[in-house]
Amino acid sequence: MSHLDPPSPQARRSRARHDDAAPEPYEAPDVAPLAVDAEPSGAPRTGKRRASGRAGRNLPAAIGVGLTLGAVVLTSLFVWRPAFLAVVVAAIGIGTWEMVRAVRERAQPPLIPLLAGGAVMAGLSWFGGAEALSLGLLATLLAVFVWRLGEGAAGYQRDVTAAALIAVYVPFLASFAILLARPDDGDLRVLATLLAVVLSDTGGYVVGVFFGKHPMAPSVSPKKSWEGFVGSLLSTALGSAIALHFLLDDGSWWRGGVFGLAVAGASVLGDLGESLIKRDLGIKDMSQLLPGHGGLMDRLDSIVLAAPTAYAVLALLLPPS
Repeated sequence: MSHLDPPSPQARRSRARHDDAAPEPYEAPDVAPLAVDAEPSGAPRTGKRRASGRAGRNLPAAIGVGLTLGAVVLTSLFVWRPAFLAVVVAAIGIGTWEMVRAVRERAQPPLIPLLAGGAVMAGLSWFGGAEALSLGLLATLLAVFVWRLGEGAAGYQRDVTAAALIAVYVPFLASFAILLARPDDGDLRVLATLLAVVLSDTGGYVVGVFFGKHPMAPSVSPKKSWEGFVGSLLSTALGSAIALHFLLDDGSWWRGGVFGLAVAGASVLGDLGESLIKRDLGIKDMSQLLPGHGGLMDRLDSIVLAAPTAYAVLALLLPPS
């Protein structure tokens, strides 16, 4: 048959079936969820498979990274306190770089003034306290606004808005860990906060794996459950009541319980907040700085909200002497 002859009815039917099965020329592929349960919804989950399927992460790697980071922080706190400032400045710098890198597809926030502003905020917190930290944030935002002027008007509002979010989310909130460490018993205050975050994460993980049935925020973090959240609250309240009693020599157990509840709530919100940012950006991890395990901010997401919460609660219930 000549290529000019009309197609036969069988050829037209075959072509129609092929066209129906083919995707639209400009149809974007669906983006898979960042964290899903690989097992069928009705399948039983037991033992190691249950833990790894529900948690969505490599637990031994998470424990190893957590222990390493914790050892660095605690060594700086209890061996030579000023070294803690250097550790926080380094963490702020890495976290800021990860955030700027993560939003590059959406905005172009200037990295240099953000890095410099983060170091300034941390230093002002160490030497001047909370009031100086606020001045550092204002100075950082002003530096970002002026620096970005040199690149022209195109995308200016978008870029400075992203930069402002990063300046608040990473260096400003992280600097509250420095404010926690300033008093004479600051090393113990930081230790109590870290213990509370660990208890929150561990309690939520264990209870969520074995008893979690009701999703807490399925569109943001499908694996978080209300049962796990309750486990976080209870384990952190109980553990913090004991920790504050012995670490800060407090005779009122209820203060430790309140502290634990507040820090656990902030930890969960911090985790959900970063999950929301990553979903909006369409990424799984902030970076691949920790091989096979994501970025530093993926490990510190709970702490960025837990630190200011701990500082506020301890300043109210157990002010430094």
